[in-house]
Amino acid sequence: MRYFIELSYQGKNYHGWQIQPDANSIQEELNKAVSTVLQEEISVVGAGRTDTGVHALQMFAHFDTAKKLDKNIVFKFNSLLPEDIVVHHVKKVADDKHARFDAITRSYEYRIWLGRNPFLLETTWQLFHQKLDVEAMNEAAKILLEFEDFQAFSKVKTEVKTFNCKVAKAVWTYQGNQLTFHITANRFLRNMVRAIVGTLVDVGKHKITNQDFRNIILSKDRANAGLSVPAKGLFLTEITY
Repeated sequence: MRYFIELSYQGKNYHGWQIQPDANSIQEELNKAVSTVLQEEISVVGAGRTDTGVHALQMFAHFDTAKKLDKNIVFKFNSLLPEDIVVHHVKKVADDKHARFDAITRSYEYRIWLGRNPFLLETTWQLFHQKLDVEAMNEAAKILLEFEDFQAFSKVKTEVKTFNCKVAKAVWTYQGNQLTFHITANRFLRNMVRAIVGTLVDVGKHKITNQDFRNIILSKDRANAGLSVPAKGLFLTEITY
């Protein structure tokens, strides 16, 4: 039987989602908890891979077992997981439903705090004494919807067959001191959102124009784009199936 797990995590203490040697990961912690509860070797399959330090408000993973799960399974998983990883639901699904390949869209938020806030140090990128032209940043963000090839915003050393992504939404919202970038696409490249945000912030600082932003995408060259902003401000917020 196949089960889907819905979970959230704070990424500060982890080297991303995926298991890797000599580094703590979300997947490893989840594997240990599920395997211990079910008393068999379980390897969960995630809906995607978040990088080191990136958070998730909503992540899905699936696993297979012949055992029927009891009604206290969520409590049992959470009792063994670190406090910065929380399972919300466990649901039986069709045997061929896949957490990664069946996902239709993924949404991210990037959170910038304009000023200083000691209570948000781990979950926002804080910019002091800087004014950003949010209107210009939103105009530039619309340009993303015109393109599919985002090689300019991808890590240089990455094993992907295509740099094409279909961006359905890209918009900045501003509430109080928090500036948030919302982006939805069918898939994302490694480091893509953080590179886009860094480049859009350059637009907001009037370092580059909207036409420069368009030319960066057309160049397909990561060296032309802006900095990769800190991971701590990035949240995977929603996955749709």
